[in-house]
Amino acid sequence: MVGSSRATERAKRHRRIRRKVRGTGERPRLCVTKTTHHLYAQVIDDDTGTTLAQISTIDGEVRDTVTGPNIAAAKILGSKLAERATTQGVKRVVFDRGGYPYHGVVSAFADACREGGLEL
Repeated sequence: MVGSSRATERAKRHRRIRRKVRGTGERPRLCVTKTTHHLYAQVIDDDTGTTLAQISTIDGEVRDTVTGPNIAAAKILGSKLAERATTQGVKRVVFDRGGYPYHGVVSAFADACREGGLEL
């Protein structure tokens, strides 16, 4: 395909995933986004359009312990997000990998969320 790039192909995969994955009040959506420098995650209730919990490598409590969006950072972010989500009363989430392959950083993040008490 002429003119396609990795970013546009990922965006197409993400749209395809989002047709099927929807967060509700009982089971909000856990969305992961990666950039070359940071890792972001949000727990979103799509019914009301609100973000219940969020974390990133930019956050003050995490920024000093991690460098970049690597597996070690994903494990720390996953456990911290699980803590924040459980304080909001969220136990079960539906996982939105954002069009990224489910390995490496994304897989480590999901596993850390599971270990932190979230049911994916």
